[in-house]
Amino acid sequence: MTGREQSAVREVAGPWSLATSRIFWEGFAPAALRDQAGDAALRTVFLTEHDWTAATATVRQDGATAHLTVAGTGDLEAAATQVARFLSLDVDGRGWPAVGGRDPVIGAAQRALPGLRPCGFHSPYEAAAWAVLSQRVSIPQAARLRTGLITRHGDHGAFPAPARLRALELDLPGRKAEYLHAVAEAALDGLLDGGALRSLDPDAAIARVRQVKGLGPFAAELVVLRGANHPDGLPRHEARLDAEIAERYGAGATRDQVASAWRPYRTWAAVHLRVLREQRIRGAVF
Repeated sequence: MTGREQSAVREVAGPWSLATSRIFWEGFAPAALRDQAGDAALRTVFLTEHDWTAATATVRQDGATAHLTVAGTGDLEAAATQVARFLSLDVDGRGWPAVGGRDPVIGAAQRALPGLRPCGFHSPYEAAAWAVLSQRVSIPQAARLRTGLITRHGDHGAFPAPARLRALELDLPGRKAEYLHAVAEAALDGLLDGGALRSLDPDAAIARVRQVKGLGPFAAELVVLRGANHPDGLPRHEARLDAEIAERYGAGATRDQVASAWRPYRTWAAVHLRVLREQRIRGAVF
């Protein structure tokens, strides 16, 4: 990829382990890492929201400091901001240990996953596209559909830009092509802007995403909580989270009851419980 390169240093507030986060993200099929060099850095290729150009990011950790290097042809400052968001490096996590103090279940999860910060999709746009691709098909099948779009229509390994996706004649199961075109249109209209969704109350952000054709309640939650990487949203359409809450807190426990102690990191707590469940059941990170 030709273009410029820019480096930035960001102090991360609160617990953070790039190694733990990288292990988590390596097992996350929609945003799986590629071309890792075997060192401690995290590398990824992504589509920037600001101008829809492809960029690369390399992230290294030095104590509480994140060293970000982004390269591409577009707005690199905006790209670096986006990297910090999808790695949760921009969240003040100094209050996160106190959640584990209030809730022993989360405290145990924090000890099992030291320094984990939820790594999300590169953008709400990509999260919305994944939500469409994964409707009514298996995760491996959805991952193959996504890989095919990147291979045939992406830019340097990044997901196709919205204008490109909107113009494609796609041969996909069901109404996926129609819904992907709607997602692309919403991204171009600014409806899926990550910074804007992150700034809203999570319920208001989810309601905003629900305006996009083809995105139901579960998909809208995914876009906000894992696309915009909102730190304090409570998943309400996640059966596996409900099962894990029943397993760890007792059969009568509800998500609303236990999640009151998780604020303002409800997304983080929910992700930790999901990770532990997948490790226990499948031996996988996610």
